[in-house]
Amino acid sequence: MIRAQNVSIRRGGRSLVDNVSLSLEPGKFTVIIGPNGAGKSTLLKTLSGELKPDDGDVYYHDCRMASLSPLELARERAVLPQSTALSFPFTALEVVRMGAVAHGSRDPNLAARQALVRVDLSGFEGRSYNALSGGEQQRVQLARVLAQMPDPQMDGRPRAIFLDEPTASLDIGHQISVLEIARDFARRGGVVLAILHDLNLAAEFADHLAILHHGRLIREGSPKATIDDETIAHVYGLSGTVGRLPSAAIPYVLPQARLSATR
Repeated sequence: MIRAQNVSIRRGGRSLVDNVSLSLEPGKFTVIIGPNGAGKSTLLKTLSGELKPDDGDVYYHDCRMASLSPLELARERAVLPQSTALSFPFTALEVVRMGAVAHGSRDPNLAARQALVRVDLSGFEGRSYNALSGGEQQRVQLARVLAQMPDPQMDGRPRAIFLDEPTASLDIGHQISVLEIARDFARRGGVVLAILHDLNLAAEFADHLAILHHGRLIREGSPKATIDDETIAHVYGLSGTVGRLPSAAIPYVLPQARLSATR
């Protein structure tokens, strides 16, 4: 449904994303992992239409993304950024309502309230967004995404959500809740792309992993096929980290000493 073909992004003579091709399929939860500076957020912004590639193209349903108007793009996908700073004293409901308006909801207030319930923020409608904690703000922004994309498909056409580090400010309970919401969106026929730093959460929730390193896509596939000692050592400089318990199908990562450390 969404396809990056030989995409590159350069800034200041440096390649942030280097000749990456990646397909995001309906029904699959795709997660990008990699170290800081690997190009993960840049790739997500390129796939979501925030950045225009210097080389290559991004396609939505075989249509070049560059040909879509902002309104058309807003009907195709919703984006949760790493952080959002608001200069105006919006309430939580007003922030989420922006997503419902972009969706074209007949009753934006109702849609916004329903989305807040889904992220466990019932009763927060009148709270000032800027007075909320970082985790609460992140969940308000997720509710905005859900109000913009309440259904994974529209008229049989899959739609997408992009989540840039959606669990970064959240406690473990809400981390799991957010990723379950994302997985449900994918399983009902939508497209989901998320960036995660927690490799264990990535291994548990991802259907498809894409591993970036120095702007290049070095491996992709299922968590079981991609997360191993060799890859973790190469990408993160850590050794002896990957196990297979409690489930043989889900690898887990136990960070230990760096490869360069002396014993």
